[in-house]
Amino acid sequence: MSPNELLAIGMVATFFGLLIIGIPVGMAIASSALIFGYLGFGPLLFNLLPSRIYGVVTNYTLMAIPLFVFMGVMLEKSRLAEELLDVIGHLYGRMAGGMAIAIVLVGVLLGAATGIVGATIVTLGLLTLPTLLRRGYSKAIACGTICASGTLGQIIPPSLVLILLADILGESVGTMFAAAMIPGLVLAGIYVVTLIAVGLLRPDLVPPIDAGERAAMSSRELAKKVVIVVLPPLGLVIAVLGSIIGGVAAPTEAASMGAIGSLLIVILAGKFSFRLLDEVARATLLISAMVFFILICAQAFGLAFRGLGGEQLVVRMFEWVPGGVTGGIVFLMALLFVLGFFLEWIEITYVAVPLFLPFFIQNNVDLVWLGTMICLNLQTSFLTPPFGWALFFLKGVAPKGVTTLDIYRGVVPFIGLQVLALVLLFFVPDLATWLPRAIGW
Repeated sequence: MSPNELLAIGMVATFFGLLIIGIPVGMAIASSALIFGYLGFGPLLFNLLPSRIYGVVTNYTLMAIPLFVFMGVMLEKSRLAEELLDVIGHLYGRMAGGMAIAIVLVGVLLGAATGIVGATIVTLGLLTLPTLLRRGYSKAIACGTICASGTLGQIIPPSLVLILLADILGESVGTMFAAAMIPGLVLAGIYVVTLIAVGLLRPDLVPPIDAGERAAMSSRELAKKVVIVVLPPLGLVIAVLGSIIGGVAAPTEAASMGAIGSLLIVILAGKFSFRLLDEVARATLLISAMVFFILICAQAFGLAFRGLGGEQLVVRMFEWVPGGVTGGIVFLMALLFVLGFFLEWIEITYVAVPLFLPFFIQNNVDLVWLGTMICLNLQTSFLTPPFGWALFFLKGVAPKGVTTLDIYRGVVPFIGLQVLALVLLFFVPDLATWLPRAIGW
């Protein structure tokens, strides 16, 4: 093993060490890359780095990120989600487990509308958890459903993960959106089927809404609210995603339409104010700045790792894994799952994934299918203890009677369901590849 390859290993180890002691992600990436890159090939690194950074800040596709963030934050902070939950909850309230199913469906819609996991979980937790507990729901099932539903924004377009993976894999954003659509809906369907089964087998754990409460809203009034409350955001999502997947508009153009559309929906709903606009603009700036800062820092990491010969190390590592390419895919999925216990999705996406990508490119693996599996796998990182962010988000807004153990117990079955969906996608690649192929991407 050459001295530079030892430096590459040291750089990766240092990065993880800095994360463990609490150094912010961007600083951990940049400092480990610059130090070891300089030790490996001196000031030349700094000559090459500006062009890589320029490529990030001038990337037209990545301009879609702040626009999609604006769209999501606007719909989230305008509190339209409250009305969505109320309407869909009444639609399914007569069923045992109906409220939990409504949360999953709202999670799908909010995931497609916002793509922001933290905001979705906090919203769902604040609005539904006290109500579910009051109606007699099991604490574990209520917490697990909210956490799992909130993370659907990771896999259902327009997910930020998909946009970044498209950039890493060299695929179009539209292709990744189309590839993730069916697996995302399949995962939501698995959640719904599981909750229906629980309602049939153990209705005491997920009781229906009281008949008197259901009667407070007439069928006519409910139908009117469906048209007013549900259809506008649903129509916006379909228009935005449909224009991208159908090839009518580029992701950035569609994201612009989504940002303007979300603003119009809020205005028509009578919820617009300049204070709201200020809050949305500030939140959009903070989230976008965080993402782009990590993207820029990751350029230094990738440049240093490749310059130090890290790619060849990874290729040789995969040679030790039995089963060839299939074994390599299983190994990667297992590794990403384990990393998800300790790291956030963006760290895994922009640090771990590029390390292993050359091996799969050399072996002609379908990167669209692989990217969709990676995205589905990364979704579990929000749920897996001890550092699953969804758990902390929900704990922060949960009533006093809900313990961390209740949340942990609740998410474990849903982690199992996510792994089931991942296994299904592994054995049925057409779930990810059929729609892009049918569209002609």
